[in-house]
Amino acid sequence: MKSTKFSFTKLLLLGFGFFGISLLWPLYNSYVPIFLKDFNLSSTLIGFVMTIDNIFAIIMLPLIGVLSDQTRTQLGRRMPYILVGAPLSAITFALIPLTRAWQLLWLMMLNIIFMNFFMALFRSPVIALMPDITPSEYRSQANGVINFMGGVGALLAFFAGKPLYDKHYSLPFYVAAIIMVVSQLLVVLFIKEDEKYRTKSGEKNKFENVYKKTMVELSENLRDVFKSNEKSLLMMLLSILLWFIGYNALETFFTSYAKFQMGIKESTGALVLGFFSLTFMLFAIPAGFIGSKIGRKKTMTIGLLIVIAILLGVIVSTRLISDANLLTKVFFALFAIGGLGWAMVNVNSLPTIVDMTVGEKVGGYTGLYYFFSMAANIIAPPLAGFFIDKIGYNTLIILTLVFFLLAILTLQFVKRGDVKVRK
Repeated sequence: MKSTKFSFTKLLLLGFGFFGISLLWPLYNSYVPIFLKDFNLSSTLIGFVMTIDNIFAIIMLPLIGVLSDQTRTQLGRRMPYILVGAPLSAITFALIPLTRAWQLLWLMMLNIIFMNFFMALFRSPVIALMPDITPSEYRSQANGVINFMGGVGALLAFFAGKPLYDKHYSLPFYVAAIIMVVSQLLVVLFIKEDEKYRTKSGEKNKFENVYKKTMVELSENLRDVFKSNEKSLLMMLLSILLWFIGYNALETFFTSYAKFQMGIKESTGALVLGFFSLTFMLFAIPAGFIGSKIGRKKTMTIGLLIVIAILLGVIVSTRLISDANLLTKVFFALFAIGGLGWAMVNVNSLPTIVDMTVGEKVGGYTGLYYFFSMAANIIAPPLAGFFIDKIGYNTLIILTLVFFLLAILTLQFVKRGDVKVRK
């Protein structure tokens, strides 16, 4: 039976799964666009290149989430995907700087596609483990713990990544790949899935009819989104799409913005994002408790208002401050505050989604969450790159602000998904 208690230790161990995933993405988003500039590509084209990987994710994440719902093995329904996807994604991630050194664009592109294919193979199953082992009334707090660990991973990527990158650009990729494999191994070794999702020793793994069941559940999930009379799920997913467009545009091009607009090193720009991740990490657990106390929707709304306020602060400061060093210090402070707001938004969004369904479909709804967040990753880079090419890097912050404003509007139409108290 699923435990009704909030086990911090178990969730901390599970958090290593999210830690490993979150370690790779900041490095990927910060440095791969810089690598692609070596090939004299326009910002628009780089934006499109950065979305190729997400095309696999947007197709695979909902499918893999539902597929893992239907899978039954001796290890459970999520673990097989982790055991296959994690080591293969680590190997292809470590190959990225080598493809830069070889100056073969086609090889770099092929490697990026395979890396993201393998990442998509296990991301939904890892994240779906959180609601699998946590009852509704503790899910905001649990997601706070998971996001805390993700914040540690992102923090490590930014702060340890800078000196490693300055020493040699390949080192962050090699170190992160090794740490990611170890972190996923901890999840497999120490998190045990519910017995009802595991086959007994000697019993055949239950893959028969999995495809048919997967297609049925996937169609039911999509019907829940678009054909339901009550539109809370659609509005919540739309909010996720909008705020991740804003966030991903900023994350993808901020190091380029720092280098070409502010005149500072790209590693310093990554460090500014590191302060955002630092405060996100520190506030992730409190943000979960706040969501449980005052409600997830209200908490996310306050968080969006904080992020909008700091983006306005960034726009004003760039117009009033001409000294690059002073402006950099102001950005450190503003982005640190922004991390608090982002924690309030991000920590409470996934629990809102999964609490709109039943336990047997948690993987599928986790896949829906990632479908819309990955869709944002497809839209944001080329959109931001287009405006940068046509107008300039100063459009980056304005574009981000617009999408966060739209997200706060759609969020107000969400009426379901708050904490379900166990009776």
